Amino acid sequence: MRLGFLGTGEITAAMVRGLAGQGHSILVSPRNAATAAALAAEVPEVSIAPNEDVVAKSDVVFLCLLARVAEDILPGLPFREGQAIISVMVDAPLVKLRNLCAPATDIASTIPLPPIAQGGCPLPVYPFSPALDALFGARNLILPLANEAALSAHIGASALCSPILDQLQTTADWLSGFTGDAASAEAYVAAMIRAYLPARATRSELAEALRKLSTEGGFNATLRAAMGPAKDDLRRGLNGFRKRLGLPEDGEPN
Repeated sequence: MRLGFLGTGEITAAMVRGLAGQGHSILVSPRNAATAAALAAEVPEVSIAPNEDVVAKSDVVFLCLLARVAEDILPGLPFREGQAIISVMVDAPLVKLRNLCAPATDIASTIPLPPIAQGGCPLPVYPFSPALDALFGARNLILPLANEAALSAHIGASALCSPILDQLQTTADWLSGFTGDAASAEAYVAAMIRAYLPARATRSELAEALRKLSTEGGFNATLRAAMGPAKDDLRRGLNGFRKRLGLPEDGEPN
């Protein structure tokens, strides 16, 4: 496919690396000149082009801009009917994207994370995008959603990555205080958690893994009880996103 990326930050770099070697022609905009140059030097299929050429010469265009920047850049670009548009922008509802990218109508939003460079990244998407599925579905988990509110909730849930990684780093630091080997401690903690996570979890697999770690008086159950108040902190933090994400501010999620 002929692919174009407007905006050249960390997520663009990860997606491009995830597409490398698959025969696509990839144009990236020079908005972040250093990242664009690095990608062009690293990935043979990548060329740098002005925004107008990125849109005009691509069958699929990825919008990887800040939402406020997109309002200045997208109007006037030569989008066309039949062109697939995939937004990875936060705070950019579909109704706005349809206006900014007219006359293109095949527009979807998704939430790629940096691991997409290696594969195994969950990709919630609304509405379903055949282009996204064709490009990334073989190596990543595509999750078609029923509505835009569900996509917004996934954006909130994605914020879990930072606090979980922070807890893993805290545990690795604690462990290395006794072993004196920080690298080994981090490798152990990461591998230990990874071993419990199914590649593509289905309903109840996480609950079943937790059940197996719930032996009364065991170390896992004891530490989980000690950290029990953190669950309330987590719910409070997630609920703090409701207004920004346009989710109902009263009542429990469905």
